[in-house]
Amino acid sequence: MITQGVRVTERCPHCGGVLTRDIGQFMERGVARWSIETGCEDCPHGGCEQGCGRVPEYVRQALLRSHGPVRLRPQGEPPRTAVVMRALREAFPALPPETARALADELAGPGLTGTLVEMEHLAGRLRARSVTVVVEPLGARGMRRRVG
Repeated sequence: MITQGVRVTERCPHCGGVLTRDIGQFMERGVARWSIETGCEDCPHGGCEQGCGRVPEYVRQALLRSHGPVRLRPQGEPPRTAVVMRALREAFPALPPETARALADELAGPGLTGTLVEMEHLAGRLRARSVTVVVEPLGARGMRRRVG
């Protein structure tokens, strides 16, 4: 199982106490998912959010700040653009074709960056299409555009 999480604290908007958010992104049955569990230490304010597909940007940014980005890049012969575009559209169904094309070109060059779960999710789709890829840690300065 591939998972990443972070705990973030902030001031509760209801009572001024300490609000804790447990933020996570994970793979479940081949689907990239995210969740947020919120609770206040001083009042009953709290809740749960979860979903799949496009990750809310604040979830993504919290994970990137805590764990840093990873890079997905091909190993060996560059993959065909059409194969990469199909894998991208499978991994991220809402991705417009023109964005998939641009990301396929980027993968063939410096590689794609994102959260560990995003890149492992895409790596799995590429490997299923016989594309050899590697996922590796990357410093915060290496961030490029959003994939998911």
